[in-house]
Amino acid sequence: MSLRNPVLQPPGVKAYLSQGERFIRWDDETTIASPVILRVDPKGYYLYWTYQSKEMEFLDITSIRDTRFGKFAKMPKSQKLRDVFNMDFPDNNFLLKTLTVVSGPDMVDLTFHNFVSYKENVGKDWAEDVLALAKHPLTANASRSTFLDKSLVKLKMQLNPEGKIPVKNFFQMFPADRKRVEAALSACHLPKGKNDAINPEDFPESVYKSFLMNLCPRPEIDEIFTSYHAKAKPYMTKEHLAKFINQKQRDSRLNSLLFPPVRPDQVQGLIDKYEPRGVNVQRGQLSPEGMVWFLCGPENSVLAQDKLLLHHDMTQPLNHYFINSSHNTYLTAGQFSGLSSAEMYRQVLLAGCRCVELDCWKGKPPDEEPIITHGFTMTTDIYFKEAIEAIAESAFKTSPYPVILSFENHVDSPRQQAKMAEYCRTIFGDMLLTEPLEKFPLKPGIPLPSPEDLRGKILIKNKKKQFSGPAGPSQEPGGEAEGSGPPNVPVGEDTVWAGEEGAELEEEEVEEEEEESGSLDEEEMKKMQSDEGTAGLEVTAYKEMSSLVNYVQPTKFISFESSAQKNRSYVISSFTELKAYDLLSKSSVQFVDYNKRQMSRIYPKGTRMDSSNYMPQMFWNAGCQMVALNFQTMGCGPFLRDETLRNQAGT
Repeated sequence: MSLRNPVLQPPGVKAYLSQGERFIRWDDETTIASPVILRVDPKGYYLYWTYQSKEMEFLDITSIRDTRFGKFAKMPKSQKLRDVFNMDFPDNNFLLKTLTVVSGPDMVDLTFHNFVSYKENVGKDWAEDVLALAKHPLTANASRSTFLDKSLVKLKMQLNPEGKIPVKNFFQMFPADRKRVEAALSACHLPKGKNDAINPEDFPESVYKSFLMNLCPRPEIDEIFTSYHAKAKPYMTKEHLAKFINQKQRDSRLNSLLFPPVRPDQVQGLIDKYEPRGVNVQRGQLSPEGMVWFLCGPENSVLAQDKLLLHHDMTQPLNHYFINSSHNTYLTAGQFSGLSSAEMYRQVLLAGCRCVELDCWKGKPPDEEPIITHGFTMTTDIYFKEAIEAIAESAFKTSPYPVILSFENHVDSPRQQAKMAEYCRTIFGDMLLTEPLEKFPLKPGIPLPSPEDLRGKILIKNKKKQFSGPAGPSQEPGGEAEGSGPPNVPVGEDTVWAGEEGAELEEEEVEEEEEESGSLDEEEMKKMQSDEGTAGLEVTAYKEMSSLVNYVQPTKFISFESSAQKNRSYVISSFTELKAYDLLSKSSVQFVDYNKRQMSRIYPKGTRMDSSNYMPQMFWNAGCQMVALNFQTMGCGPFLRDETLRNQAGT
């Protein structure tokens, strides 16, 4: 518990959001377009809209996952709605009026609420400011008292035509035990009949708190209070409260000089804030009710509020940070069957993920558009271009720090790889980092740039191969022969990719790989592939894709000794959870040293077909930066998913 005033202030709601704006709400399924007034309550708890019939619909701000406007908003598909909005007229300005609010309990089960404003560019302002409310650190990390206050706000907004609070709304909001609700209302001298209504002036915050105390008594808190309060006195003094905080709430392992115990004179501010009786406040006394509200306050939140702000030094080399990473990002369900969706890229990036995975495969004629799918499974495909567009839209909406695209590239077509590279260049534009920074050349012994240096940049992690001359579109006379290599590479030559400035893997590394492959019998190879999935089956990196790779160059891991000798900070190796655990068991110190110098990526074993997650903590403990998790399922260990980049020195 912290006695300091909360560092974070609740999100401020701009006046125009509370005053409201006229929109048309439309639904493609029902083909209905209805005029509404869209508003946000003054405390920023709810986005709600009122129909002409005075009926209201509420959307909890905490459930909002994204807001979109312009070309990124949803477009009506039904001709009826398109006619309503005159969308097929050439001078139509529909895109300047759109607003889509995306909500849902998780990243897969999403609902799209679609609006069209009467004025141009109104949707843009609403999208930006509503998303700012939804992504405010206190929105998802509010104290218990805030959630109780939300209930009061909603009760006072849902009034009947006479401007009163229907008692039936109490039964709907607290449905567990109707008799207890009736008893609590009676204890506060309020009507309790189903058809009764309460004047809002008769239900201020003080009466609401009394209602809650009667509805949900807390005998366990009374027991704690009794063990610390003055004998035969119905209150705690400042000395008693200080003793409770120091003995029950303070971590005894803390350094007493850096984190000194609280003094009685310091707790008077808590009594001023939470004690409901003015007489007790003047005397420096805390009642049992005041104790309950103190425990519900932000001082007792699970997370210290000052830690919700950016408080780490973001100027250290990139490998000094834990990087929120996603595995097989495009999947919405299991690893073997189910839908793939470009929407998942938006959702994980909005949730703070900074490393997403793209499993790329060759597209089929006639379009030959590269696709993303989980190879050799029954999962559906999405176009590579759709994923890139989704990433470009959402990459820096909620965080300014670099995004890493981890390519698992199975596109064995120079022409289609060239198309992939062109999509990256044109769609990402200046966001794509195509050349190393001048201060951080790709040389042994030079550290990686920092998140601050790479602010707003997208980095490509893809196999890299040496080519002479500038990168450009592949030119192949007479078309492309499938399976053909890049220029000057014989057909059928084994794939070799770079670990340093586009240089080939050194001879001894290649030999060691070949020896390792030759020593495995067929059964061992099958087991390795089942653990690694399709990650070990990537193809040659052609010129255009190789030219996009700089600070995140993947290479096959040989040994910790070999990596230390080469001392290349920009080279990264990926390990299945099983391989990483084996290395941790046998060479934990060397693994930590490796992560001090360069980055590692851990990903789930291939047999986790249900998209379950492993416990990531052991790999974080070793300093592994990219511990990739399946975001579509909660599984084990996603409790730190909403962190973006966390400085290892600060954890």
